Formats: sequence, structure tokens, C-alpha cells
Amino acid sequence: MPPLSIMIKPVSGMCDLRCRYCFYADVSAHRAQAVFGKMSEDTARALIRRACIYADGSITFAFQGGEPTLAGLGFYEKFVSLVREYNTRGLRVAYSLQTNGCGLTDAFCAFLAKHNFLVGVSLDGTRQTHNAARVDAVGEGSYDRVLCGIKLLQKHKVEFNILCVVTEAVAKAPRAVWQALAPYGYIQFIPCIDDFDGGKSVFSLSAKSYGQFLIATFDLYEDAFLHGKPISERRFDNYLSMLLGNMPEHCGMSGQCGLYFLIEADGSVYPCDFYVLDAWRAGSICETSFARLEKSERMTAFRQMSLQKPSVCRDCAWYRLCRGGCRRDREQVLGDALGENRFCESYRMFFTARFERLQGLAKRIAEGTR
Repeated sequence: MPPLSIMIKPVSGMCDLRCRYCFYADVSAHRAQAVFGKMSEDTARALIRRACIYADGSITFAFQGGEPTLAGLGFYEKFVSLVREYNTRGLRVAYSLQTNGCGLTDAFCAFLAKHNFLVGVSLDGTRQTHNAARVDAVGEGSYDRVLCGIKLLQKHKVEFNILCVVTEAVAKAPRAVWQALAPYGYIQFIPCIDDFDGGKSVFSLSAKSYGQFLIATFDLYEDAFLHGKPISERRFDNYLSMLLGNMPEHCGMSGQCGLYFLIEADGSVYPCDFYVLDAWRAGSICETSFARLEKSERMTAFRQMSLQKPSVCRDCAWYRLCRGGCRRDREQVLGDALGENRFCESYRMFFTARFERLQGLAKRIAEGTR
């Protein structure tokens, strides 16, 4: 039995924002029931009980949405109390929560601090790039509300990092975006993906722009490191770790889909956040154990499909670091065969231009120098 990592959608796809590139809105539109409401206490109890039976050593409960704070503070207080009730084997338990930051309060942040939640806050760089995409139901930008939420996290000393979706506009402003986010210390840049139908929008990220963005932000990352003020950026951190002989912790960089459980609000279980679709529903946590779900036909087939790689990948000089990338970036239209990564050109651009310098940083880390 492995350590267990579970992503939970406590309010399904419900959200107080209407981000114009939201991938989960597209996912929800491709299933018979778009939204499953709020997770009931009975479902949470079944999930926790089965997790504590199955896990070996540790469990991570990661809450996402939609907007998971809409479940309310009471939901999380009860959830943590149920974990204490069922964790009779002394498992290590970690919590994380991904939020748009708009619904955070003093009471909520005090709770997050007390229970050592790691919080991810979505902030797309500058006021201009953020407000262009991350708007509320009446089209108003959310930048100021997000900053208020971040200040509350800082006030209560909650550990948090920043997630920034790289749209075409963000990619065109790498220095301004970096300068806006670097003060927070921990950043994850996530390339914007198109809907399952492959249609393009003004937020669609071109491979060339993303490649240029990777080069520009790496230069800033390297400069911060060499000046003794390192900033963590998840992709670059993983590349360095891989060059030092470690496995990447980012599932999209490992070259294959791993053992992972996504649980929707009604208890339905799926293999990945990007594929919460009827075709990939493996069962219900209210009815089926994690052990049986792990071995189910759909979970097994999903993991096996990710092993398919085109010959252009295996013959590529950069395969040992790229590994083909995330499955979602290789299935550019739902139902297509898994092919070349949509950002293949981006990664080739980056590695060709900056691999030697990336190696140089890895060598400095190995030698314990700056």
C-alpha cells in the first residue's frame, strides 16, 4: 500500500469567479451532470474512513474546485475532526487547498494555520494580466480581492504559494509577471490549455510564446539564485532535481500517469483532475474501497494509455527531462490518440537555449555553492 494522495472537489465546479479560460468549466460541460453540489458529511466520512484503511504511512488531502472555500469553514472543521476520529494507525496527514483567494477570512486563515494547510493562490501576474482573465460573474477583475486574501494568509502565517496560468498575454510580459510574483517566494507557472474541442481563444498560448516565456523566466530564476535570493518555481525546481538524479514530484513531468484519485462532491472517483468525465468514472468512494478502485479497469487503462509515446519523443535529445509531458497536453482534442505534446516546440526552444546553464545551476547545488 502506497502513501495516498487524494484530490477532493468539495463543491464540485461551483465558483464565485468566471475565469475566462477555466478548464474545469469545460470538463464539466462534457459530462451528463455538470455540477454535483456540495459534498455531504456522509460522503466525507466514507472517503476518510476508506483512506485511513488503505494508506500506508501518510495521506494528503488536497482540496480544489471550482472554489473550495465555498464549502464553508464548518465543512473543513468537520473534515479534520473526522480524520482525527478515523486515523487510528497514526498516519501522517497533510492538507492543501487551492483557492482564488477571494473568500478567505480571518477565521478561515486561522483554521488553515492551525492545521498546517499548504495553500495555493491563483494570481496571474500583474493587475492587468490577472484582471483580463480572472473575473467575477459581472465581469469585474478580482486582483484586489486576491491581494486582500494573500494579506490575510500572511497575517496568520499560513504557508502558501502562487499559481499563475500562462496565457498568451502573460507570456508576452515575463519580466513584469516575474517581478509581481517573485516577492511571494514560491511560484508555479501553468501553461493555459484549450478546451477539449481544440478551439482557440484570445487566452490560448502559442508554443513559440511559451518557449520564449520559459527562457525569459529562467533567466530571472537563475539571476535570483546566483544573487543568493532564490525563488522557487516548480518546473525549474523539478528540472534541477532531475539533473541531480531525483524523480520529479510533478506528475505532469514524470512521463506517465501515476496512482492518483480525484473525488468529486458526490463521491465519484476519477484518475485525474483533467479527466473528470463520465468515460473515466471508476466508481464511488461511498461503495468501493481504494484498493479495488486502484485495480479497476478504468484506472488501470488510464495509467497504461499514458505510456504511449510517439517515436519523435523517444528519439529526442531532451526526452530524459521532458518525458513527453502531461497526457492532457498530448490529447489536444478529446478522443484523439495521444501524440506529440502541444508545447513540444516550447521545450525544444528552452532546452536548446538554456540547458547548459540549467546544468550549471545543478552543479552549483551539488557542490553546495552559489
